[in-house]
Amino acid sequence: MNVRDSEVICGLLKKAGYTVCADEKAADVIIFNTCSVRQHAEDRVWSQIGSFKKPGTVLVENRPLIGIVGCMAKNYAEKIFERSPDVDFVVGPQDIDKIPGILSKLVQKKGQSPFGDSPFFQRKIWEVDGSIRPDDIYHNSFYQDKEHAYLVISEGCSNFCSYCIVPYVRGPLRHRECKNILKEAGDAVAGGLTKITLLGQNVNAYKDGNINFTSLLQRLDEIDGLEQLSFFTSHPKDANLDFFKAIRDSQKLVKSLHLPLQSGSDRILKMMNRGYLAKEYLVLIDSYRKIVKGGLLTSDIIVGFPSETVDDFKQTCGLVEKAEFNTAYIFKYSPRPHTEAAKMADDVERQEKEKRHSKILELQRGISNKKNAKQK
Repeated sequence: MNVRDSEVICGLLKKAGYTVCADEKAADVIIFNTCSVRQHAEDRVWSQIGSFKKPGTVLVENRPLIGIVGCMAKNYAEKIFERSPDVDFVVGPQDIDKIPGILSKLVQKKGQSPFGDSPFFQRKIWEVDGSIRPDDIYHNSFYQDKEHAYLVISEGCSNFCSYCIVPYVRGPLRHRECKNILKEAGDAVAGGLTKITLLGQNVNAYKDGNINFTSLLQRLDEIDGLEQLSFFTSHPKDANLDFFKAIRDSQKLVKSLHLPLQSGSDRILKMMNRGYLAKEYLVLIDSYRKIVKGGLLTSDIIVGFPSETVDDFKQTCGLVEKAEFNTAYIFKYSPRPHTEAAKMADDVERQEKEKRHSKILELQRGISNKKNAKQK
C-alpha cells in the first residue's frame, strides 16, 4: 500500500511543479511515508529523521523541509513535533492530496512562485482528520516501475484484529468504485504497463454494488494488453470456492495466494479476533490446492502473542507442517497503540519470542527448501 501511496504523492507533486530528486541529500523536501504496523518500522523513521538535522540545502534554516505522512502521522499527529522538532508537516493517510498545498504554504517567496530562491518558513502544519481520499489522486501516470503498476481497490480495514493498528490509522474499509478501478487499470496498460497488482488490506472483501472481488478479477482479466494480474492481501474469512475458481480460470492471474494464518492455536486465533478456527483454515487451503493445481501458497505468522503458551506455539508449528506453505513471513508480536491486544499483558518474554521466532523460521525454511527442490 505504501509503495502506491508514495507513487501517488510523487504524481501529485510533479503535477504541482516539483521534481523527484535522485539524491536525498540534495533534496529540498524530504517526505517519510510511514507504516505503524510494527514498532520496528516506526523506530527506523525516527532514526532516519535525525540524519537530516545537519545543514542540507538552501531551504528552511539551511535544511530541507521534512514531512511525516501515512500511518505514523495519524498515530501521533501533532505529537510528532514534540518528539522531533525538525519535522515541518504531518499528513495522515486520507489527506495526502493536500500535500502540494501544504508545501505551498510552508515554502514561499513573497509575490512569486513557491520555487523561488528565497523561501521562508511560515509554520508547522498537520492534517490528519480526513476520511475519504478523492479518487482522482489515483489517476496519474507516475509509476516507479515501467512494466508493473500497483492499483489500490480498497482503503482501510474493518476487521479489527486485536493486534492490528490499521483500522485506527487508516479508518474503516472503503471500496473504490469498479468503474474507477477499471479506468485506472486501462490507463496504466495504455501507458505501456503490462502487469498489475491489486492492493487492499483485505482485497477479497471487495464490494461495489453487485460486483464482488471475483467479478472484479473477471473484468480486469478482459483488458487488452494486460499480461499479468496479481493481488495482495486476502483474508481467510472472505475466501471461498468461487474465489479459488476465479484464480484457476483466469488467463492472466498469477497462480499464487497469500492467506495470513497468524496462529495455529484456536485460543490465540479467538483472542486475535481472526474469525476462523485452525481446522477451517486447513480445509480452506486444501480446497485452494485442489482447485488451483500447483498454485503457490504463502502466509503470515505471529509468535509471542500475549499469553501464548508453549502448547499454543506447538500447535502453530504443527499447522505450519501440515500447511506446507511455499513461504511464510514470521513476526514477533509487539504491542501497537489503540489495539485491544495492547490492553493485554505482553507476558511472553523477549528471549522466548526470539527462540520461537528462530524455531519456526527454521521449520518453514526446511519446508520451503523441500518444496523448491520438488519443483525443480
